[in-house]
Amino acid sequence: MAGTGAPLAWITGASSGIGHALALRYLADGWRVAASARRAAGLPPGAIALTLDVTDREAVRSAVLELQSGHGLPDLVVLNAGTYAPTPATKFDAEAFRAQFEVNVMGAVHGLEAVLPAMIARGRGQIAIMASVAGYGGLPGAAAYGASKAALINMAEALRLDLAGTGVDIRLICPGFVRTPLTDRNTFPMPFRIEVAEAARRIQAGLARPGFEIAFPRRFAYLLKALNLLPPGAYFRLVGRATRRSG
Repeated sequence: MAGTGAPLAWITGASSGIGHALALRYLADGWRVAASARRAAGLPPGAIALTLDVTDREAVRSAVLELQSGHGLPDLVVLNAGTYAPTPATKFDAEAFRAQFEVNVMGAVHGLEAVLPAMIARGRGQIAIMASVAGYGGLPGAAAYGASKAALINMAEALRLDLAGTGVDIRLICPGFVRTPLTDRNTFPMPFRIEVAEAARRIQAGLARPGFEIAFPRRFAYLLKALNLLPPGAYFRLVGRATRRSG
């Protein structure tokens, strides 16, 4: 494990997928990494294990206080914990919305609340919020997930404006399709899907450079951004055609 003088990162949702791969990259580069998830199983070896549920406000606050007491305030926080479940209009269910908003949105909010005051007081820190290109515009079957990611995009933009000049660097991450346990459940085409190790590499490289949004694959992200500039009729026609299942 890296020495106490090494920079410290806290990554949520680190037991699998992008969070796990990203934690491994920072550990390999000599960082101290606090990795959190609801279960310790699957957290990267060598990381500081924080077992917590991001939907539990007090648990997040207590875990960050414990981390700060024992290891210091993180230099980098990646609020990555997230979940996805299809929410087609034919099976509209408020609880499905609530579950995804609790993890995807409130999980990030709880993390922000726990670290922002101390980072502002210190005058330094970087916080990355994991959204998705699904937050750019409505996609079939993803009303809850897309809405939660759109909320994160809007929140990150507002925080970027609010925190200008404080030394706290807010970043937005918008991946496309990445091969993870969540996307392995999908039964529809996933264009430009990349491996999780490549996603982690792109995120780490993006966080090391100046900027705000890290979106990838770029062609896919730019295509979705361009679609949202079209009149609604054209958007619905093109997206409907592209996402229509065969058979």
